[in-house]
Amino acid sequence: MTHQITFVLYRTYLKTIENSVGANMFRNSYAHSEDGEEIDLLRDGVRSCAFFASSLLKMFDLIQNQHATTKGLISDLEASGWIKTDSLKLGAILIWEPLPDPNGEPREHAGFYIGDNMAISNSSKVHTPQRHHYTYGTENPAIIRAIYWKEGLDKRTAHALG
Repeated sequence: MTHQITFVLYRTYLKTIENSVGANMFRNSYAHSEDGEEIDLLRDGVRSCAFFASSLLKMFDLIQNQHATTKGLISDLEASGWIKTDSLKLGAILIWEPLPDPNGEPREHAGFYIGDNMAISNSSKVHTPQRHHYTYGTENPAIIRAIYWKEGLDKRTAHALG
């Protein structure tokens, strides 16, 4: 006998974001360069913020694809019905002004707002998702360029056969 259960997607989504801290699974994504050489697009976690965010969003069917760049992530968010907002909501996507990577090169940065002035995004220093203040602190705070929210996300459920 099969039973129908209802998954609480929003709560599961938020817990998945929180439980991702320290995960090594977002460090590498390989592609072939124009000359056919295999390269790690994410540089062993140095440039993994968009891949981290898009992987979790894709897992919950909230966007269409995984992405190695913040630009690709933003395009997919907008194509998938995410809208810019001024409100910080649990699970919202944050896009920060470019931050320097360990080589000093400015890179756009993406992550998730998790409440209480905290965010989770991939750290280019430790190469894994980390919990941090949503502006990286009060001294020299990082500027949030955009906040994206998907209407109805906090009410989403899905049916599955158990």
